[in-house]
Amino acid sequence: MSYLRSWFSLDTSSPVTTVEPNDSYPNQSLPVLEVNEDDEDDGSDTAGEDDVPPAFPAINSAQRAATSPSSSSDSSRGFSIPNILTDSALMPPPPAPSLATRRPGVPPPQSSSSLLAPMTTTQPPKRLSRRDKVALAPGFGPLDWGNLKASGQNLRGVDALMRIPPSVLKLHNKKEDAWTAINGKVYNITPYLPYHPGGEKELMRVAGRDGTKLFSLTHAWVNADFMLDACLVGFLVSEPS
Repeated sequence: MSYLRSWFSLDTSSPVTTVEPNDSYPNQSLPVLEVNEDDEDDGSDTAGEDDVPPAFPAINSAQRAATSPSSSSDSSRGFSIPNILTDSALMPPPPAPSLATRRPGVPPPQSSSSLLAPMTTTQPPKRLSRRDKVALAPGFGPLDWGNLKASGQNLRGVDALMRIPPSVLKLHNKKEDAWTAINGKVYNITPYLPYHPGGEKELMRVAGRDGTKLFSLTHAWVNADFMLDACLVGFLVSEPS
């Protein structure tokens, strides 16, 4: 333990030893880089080069070789005169489009430069019949129909749902008693007649029969289950054997 005490003890009275240089550690001199003043670039070699624009076309280019001697001498002096092409050397304009004069169903005049596909028919297209909406009476709009369904009034006309064959369905084809089948469900459309946007006459076309096909062709995007849920009478079944 004595050596530990001597190790941690602080003796401030002892003098600080200094190392004096001697011959065993010779002085080493570092090499000094000498700069030659003649190698510095003062920019005298490239003075004035930026004042002259580059030759265009290039000196050894094919464009310069194809030009006349007078034009090449002009370009060597720093400028060039463009050549003006004659009308025969210019590209001809594109042909006038004939799409604006086309008529539906009528083939265009035969032309060798036409890129249009040959038409498969010469008959004009048939004009589709437009289904116009009718003016409904006041108080018979879509919101009024929604309020009528929410009122709790019996719009079915029956007490319970039934299984309805086609022979029973065709008996309800009057304006005062109109039933129709859409997607296998039978609805009493009598209270909905004055609310139909297409008019009562169009809706009576499916009275007493299955109107699924006509409904899909006319407005397949309409949700019949939501529109006529309060008018559900029953389900369409086949005729009993």
